[in-house]
Amino acid sequence: MYGELSKKTKIFAGLTAVALLLPGAGFAAFPMPQYAQPMQYAPPVQYQQVVQYQPQYHQQVMPQQYMPQYQQYRPGQQMYLPQNQIRQYPGAATPGRITGGLPKVGNNYVSAGRKYYQPENFDRLADSGLYIGLSLGYTYAVSGGMDAEYVNEQKSWFVPGAFKTATFKHETVLPIQISVGAAINNDVRVDFSYMRYSGLSYPDTVQTSDGAGGFFNVSATDGRVSSTATMLNLYYNLDSYTGVLASGSLRPYVGIGLGISTNTISDYLIYDASFYPEDDVYEGDILGPGILTAISDVYAYHSGGTTEQLAYAVEGGVTTELEGGLKLDFFIRWANLGRVESSGSIVVSQTEWMSTGSGIPIGTPGSEQPGDYDAVFHYTNWKEGGKLTALDMGIRMRIQF
Repeated sequence: MYGELSKKTKIFAGLTAVALLLPGAGFAAFPMPQYAQPMQYAPPVQYQQVVQYQPQYHQQVMPQQYMPQYQQYRPGQQMYLPQNQIRQYPGAATPGRITGGLPKVGNNYVSAGRKYYQPENFDRLADSGLYIGLSLGYTYAVSGGMDAEYVNEQKSWFVPGAFKTATFKHETVLPIQISVGAAINNDVRVDFSYMRYSGLSYPDTVQTSDGAGGFFNVSATDGRVSSTATMLNLYYNLDSYTGVLASGSLRPYVGIGLGISTNTISDYLIYDASFYPEDDVYEGDILGPGILTAISDVYAYHSGGTTEQLAYAVEGGVTTELEGGLKLDFFIRWANLGRVESSGSIVVSQTEWMSTGSGIPIGTPGSEQPGDYDAVFHYTNWKEGGKLTALDMGIRMRIQF
């Protein structure tokens, strides 16, 4: 048993020697690269510091037990601080990125000519890339209407129309706008838009001339008005106020647009039920048969028209963002859509009255009678027209790509 134990002891000793020698042999055969060498830390070097002896200073910074050995020095005399009293100053760390929140919006901190903002109040609302927008508005106010350009024509009062401005009739106008654009940078974006207004018309009543310097009301029918505008729009984000509105969730902007509008008015009818005596016919006259004494029931059929006009718009609003990159613009827009004009073609139909020749004075029943025909006249280049502007409030949804 002793021999067996001795044999096991020898085997264990041999394995131990192999385990100890193999790493050294392997390191000699395959030396460790220099960059993989274990780091060797040199002990810190201690330096004696030469200072001038100042009792009041040492009384503040040195323990009481070290004070006796410095009593031999005079103020201002050089002395050596022991190694265990030398202060250790660690080296400065390598400078890195500056962290921490940026100044709030609206302060006076400016770097390189541009203000900085809290990321949560700024980057979240940043514009980037292409977008498609769809807006629906409500026209708060419409201004403009139709005037008769032929007001100074000879006997123009025989053609009923808007000798005084006929303000456009409207109830609910909901302009629709489709836009395609892109952000040039975080401050500026540009788009092309197609905008349509409908729900406008010629008024039900207009004031026409009585031929003697006065005006009176006549009725109007139809005359629907619509306008489509294609514009190039430029928008600028007012970053300085981003963090002021709703804690940064709203971003104000301003915009301008310039383009071409196509304005259309449909045919409309003006009816004048007045009775107009001829200039040289007076009550009490006795005339022969078939002489024109008066006209009445004047119907003026105005042909509508389509014109292309220079249009422009000014817009202001605020932007907020929904999930998925959707943005909403709440805006107020003023648009000048140019002029609305008729074609200038007017067909007038009227009833003509003739004397009966019965010897009865004019103005007495039976002295005149309506003709059995309608007199029809055609006027050309007698236009009516006027400017059309609108003040809108609305919301636009933009999808960014």
